[in-house]
Amino acid sequence: MERRSLLKTLSAAAAAGAAVSLGQGRTLSAEAASGVAATMGGGGPLAQARDAARRGMPPLKITNVKVIATAPSSSNWTIVKVETSEPGLYGLGSATHQEIPQAAQAYIETRLKPFVVGKNCDEIEDIWQSAYVQQYFRSGPESNNALSGIDGALWDILGKRLGVPVYQLLGGKVRAAVPLYGHASAMELPDLEDQVRKYIAEGYQCVRVQLGVPGWSGYGVSGAKTSAATQALRPDGVSPSPVFDPGRYLTRTIQMFEYIRSKVGFDIGLVHDVHERPAPNQSIELCKAVEQYRPFYMEDPLSPEDVGWFQIFRQETSAPLAMGELFTNRNEWLPLVANRWIDFIRCHQSAMGGLNMCRKIAHCCEFFDVRTAWHGPGNVDPLGHCYNLHLDLATPNFGIQEETKFDEKVREVFPGAPVISKGYMYANDKPGFGIDIDEAAAAKYPYKQPFEERGNDRLLDGTIVRP
Repeated sequence: MERRSLLKTLSAAAAAGAAVSLGQGRTLSAEAASGVAATMGGGGPLAQARDAARRGMPPLKITNVKVIATAPSSSNWTIVKVETSEPGLYGLGSATHQEIPQAAQAYIETRLKPFVVGKNCDEIEDIWQSAYVQQYFRSGPESNNALSGIDGALWDILGKRLGVPVYQLLGGKVRAAVPLYGHASAMELPDLEDQVRKYIAEGYQCVRVQLGVPGWSGYGVSGAKTSAATQALRPDGVSPSPVFDPGRYLTRTIQMFEYIRSKVGFDIGLVHDVHERPAPNQSIELCKAVEQYRPFYMEDPLSPEDVGWFQIFRQETSAPLAMGELFTNRNEWLPLVANRWIDFIRCHQSAMGGLNMCRKIAHCCEFFDVRTAWHGPGNVDPLGHCYNLHLDLATPNFGIQEETKFDEKVREVFPGAPVISKGYMYANDKPGFGIDIDEAAAAKYPYKQPFEERGNDRLLDGTIVRP
């Protein structure tokens, strides 16, 4: 039966209280016919939920924007609270710019708050697009993180108003939970092996592995300290500083992959973060050398300034490559995806402008078989992890998610923060992002320092090393 005719038949039957014959001995009660007619005529369950939420109500307006600064985990977090014309209804978003939090906070207070107050809360796309161009010199980390806070709060409000989790607004779940990778790091290989085995025993299917070079500085290993013997190798006139040596790092990392694979086999995925430190040709050498150990991916083998080398990478090595945590502009990642020069996109969601932009990045990557692996270290606040979680749940081309575990202090400030079990992160399925903030608890944990120190690793001769 043609849709319009079926709808008329169902409506008439419902009004008359009569059953409907569907042919071949099948019938539909008057009550069921009424429900089907309402669904067909109302645009589906989501449209009906939206209409029900709005029925008899004025448009929901943004009435206030609050910036909440808190550091329960020692990282400087910035949370945005958008209040609405409906008493008690508000949304939360992530605006954490760990490097210079005060810059993003000032941009919210002086530029974005006056711009968005009075606007309709459900006009998420228009607010994002128009706020994005409020700054002519746009797409920097300060303005993007500020915009992310507003944007995320609006998605949170929409989910709460409709009574559904944000992942439902993104198309619904395509997986039950989000697979994570854990962090293993050590100065000695047996200690690193022990950590990897612990993650395997807990159910993790992927682990990031970082190994320090004794006597030298390095990334991702707390015990990687520069020794007095190393300082003695430096030329006269060089001030003491942490010292990184790319050649020793390459040798040690290749040894690490060989050792771990020989001990735990190939069933567990291994991620390694190069963190842009070696020269491009050295990173190519490293990726080629570890191909045989089948890494899950090699992260940030280049700095954003050197992305032109990725074409050469793809010609030289089959090692999977992940890139993106320092990107803030679409033109930084788009050529890498469109040319299939990387395998995983690894943007920091708030630094890209938030969920509204990153859902588009995920969709674009899907067409090129590039998987997502959003940045998710400890300096990402719990709202930022909720961005990752909800987008991961609804993204078919998801790859893996970086893990951060929340301690008691964080959960005191952020009730409803995501739960991790057996190597998976779970949504609580509450409306919006499913997370709240206790502002009194947040006030107990002020910033301990104004910004995050990045260190000043240098080569032996004193040349600065990218972080």
